[in-house]
Amino acid sequence: MFKSTHYATPPSVLDGANTATLRGHYLIENLFEPGELNLSYVHQERMIIGGAAPDSGRLRLPQQRDGAALLDRRELGVVNIGDGAGTVSVDGADYRLERFDALYVGQGARDVAFSGQGARFYMASTPAHSRHDTRLLPRSAIAPLLRGGERNSNARSIYQFITPDTCPSAQLLMGLTEIAPGNVWNTLPPHRHEQRSEVYFYFGLDDAERLFHIMGTPEETRHIVVKNEEAVICPSWSVHMGAGTSAYTFVWAMGGDNLDYDDMAGVSLAELR
Repeated sequence: MFKSTHYATPPSVLDGANTATLRGHYLIENLFEPGELNLSYVHQERMIIGGAAPDSGRLRLPQQRDGAALLDRRELGVVNIGDGAGTVSVDGADYRLERFDALYVGQGARDVAFSGQGARFYMASTPAHSRHDTRLLPRSAIAPLLRGGERNSNARSIYQFITPDTCPSAQLLMGLTEIAPGNVWNTLPPHRHEQRSEVYFYFGLDDAERLFHIMGTPEETRHIVVKNEEAVICPSWSVHMGAGTSAYTFVWAMGGDNLDYDDMAGVSLAELR
């Protein structure tokens, strides 16, 4: 059912870790393949990360191994990162997602399907202890948070799709950050989430471009080289920030103890080693 599984790890995993070890623990690859729906299971917060590229067909969320619907005890966030519009069908109701539109799917949905030539649906799911209404979240209806600036090469627009102020959820937080042209840094300076884990999904890079995702404890940083449409798992103990060789976009998704978007421990650049 799952294309890959990523187990939770302590900070000590960085001790002597080589490139292959870091990538095996924290990098999620090959999310999008034509005509397929791929899911990866992340043991931190028991998140599920997935990608659906329906092309001319129709793709459905699979059932769990016990035959239950995948969302019987889960909620789901979906963002269309493709060049074309697509449709997400939830228990017979159709939701049209233009490029960069999002959809929140509440706990208990039994039949979720994806369609649309040119659409590419990125998704994140967390366990849910309460049920909330499924809701279409057009990017055009969300006022972005403008952060950073040209001086530090980190001007960016943050679209909060699933937060308490925009769309109620049980624990899932999800949004999209666009890096302005001519800028390269995201999340600068970096931070950590002691009570939450996060996944960054990077896209909008040309085939020849790369992004350097910086992680680790402030005194023991490491980097992972990321190409287009790959995701990096950000443990609660790890700082996270990145710089690309061109402008790009990323979707962030979090699960954990609370729904406070601003619950983060900032780390100054002077602390990094």
